[in-house]
Amino acid sequence: MDWIALNTALSEDLAHWQAAVQAHPDDAGAWVRCGMAHFRLGQVAASIAAFDRAEQVRPALTPYLWQRGLSRYYAGEFEAGAAQFEADLAVNGRDVEETVWCYLCLARSRSPAAARAALLPVGRDPRPVLRQVYRLFAGEITPQDLVQVGQQAGDRGEFYSALYGGLYCEVTGEDAQAQAWITRAVEKCCPDDYMWHLARVHGSRRGWLSPPSGLLSEGALDPG
Repeated sequence: MDWIALNTALSEDLAHWQAAVQAHPDDAGAWVRCGMAHFRLGQVAASIAAFDRAEQVRPALTPYLWQRGLSRYYAGEFEAGAAQFEADLAVNGRDVEETVWCYLCLARSRSPAAARAALLPVGRDPRPVLRQVYRLFAGEITPQDLVQVGQQAGDRGEFYSALYGGLYCEVTGEDAQAQAWITRAVEKCCPDDYMWHLARVHGSRRGWLSPPSGLLSEGALDPG
């Protein structure tokens, strides 16, 4: 991975969307793209501000702003993050990832036990690894089981198993294993996937990555 080229491209993408929202301030889609560009660079507070602006321009977007839920998690706004994912699930109630992120927010703001008690049923995700991710958060398998499944599912499958295995370990207090798996997720190099950028933001804010593979983000992630 050419990290310098990637960071340059991300900065150029942000500049493009900043110019777009300046030229068309009532374009909600452009504000969402601007927020995503901020987040990819680790600029969490700025991403939330852009997503909020998108919502102001088009209030009907509220239950579709899953990106804002992710940003709120990294801002330490766990109850607000859970509320975002709950709104999302009201219109897309069988999505595995939004269900898991609601769990993660509740685990940080309340407890893993409370989060598991509130875990909603989901539909059958076409991605085998995501089906196992749900089983992990439901308490049916271990993180090691999940990672083993991911290792049989190609780079993308291994990325998702490492990401969600690491996130699960972190909220259950297994910090060393969380660091190992989040770092492994970043190493899989899937820059076309927003969740890969999330893994990079996570590792950077935790101090597990340093530039150029990491980001100069706004601050450390509160461990909760």
